Amino acid sequence: MPKKFFKRYSPDPKRIKDTPGLGMLGKRMQQPNLWHFNRRSVSKAFAIGLFCMWFPFPFQSVIAAIIAVYTRANLALSVALVFITNPITIPPMFYFAYRLGNLVLDRHSIDFKIELSWQWMTESLVLIWQPLFLGCFLLALFTSMLGFLGIQVLWRYNIRAHQKLRSARLINIKKTTDS
Repeated sequence: MPKKFFKRYSPDPKRIKDTPGLGMLGKRMQQPNLWHFNRRSVSKAFAIGLFCMWFPFPFQSVIAAIIAVYTRANLALSVALVFITNPITIPPMFYFAYRLGNLVLDRHSIDFKIELSWQWMTESLVLIWQPLFLGCFLLALFTSMLGFLGIQVLWRYNIRAHQKLRSARLINIKKTTDS
């Protein structure tokens, strides 16, 4: 089930291969391991995508793709998971990261509003970059480890459930042929 699920909802490999920013990877994009859906490649892809989504700067998907290519993780999932962060989810996620960073650094929070503009980045980011980056890094580590382990556990659970179902079917077939 996990393999079919991920294949059904993953982006098209041709579309990812044709992405302009990924041209520098050249022939590495042709590796078949980048497009396989197995426990290792999918769990690595989750770790990479969930880690890169916390980067508080643009081009997260390109960074996730480069890391996926060099670690031989599933490229499509690595890139797709980065898009959990979007203009709607970025402000609350980064505000939470900022608050976490302040908590770890034992600082008081500064009241500010996150705006996706160059003026805000040049004026406000100077004041909050340390707690924001620390919070993002800690949350990136936590979510990537949680995603990796979660996929490992889910995949193994699903395989065991299929094995039990298969053995139950075999027992039923054996009972009906013995009767």
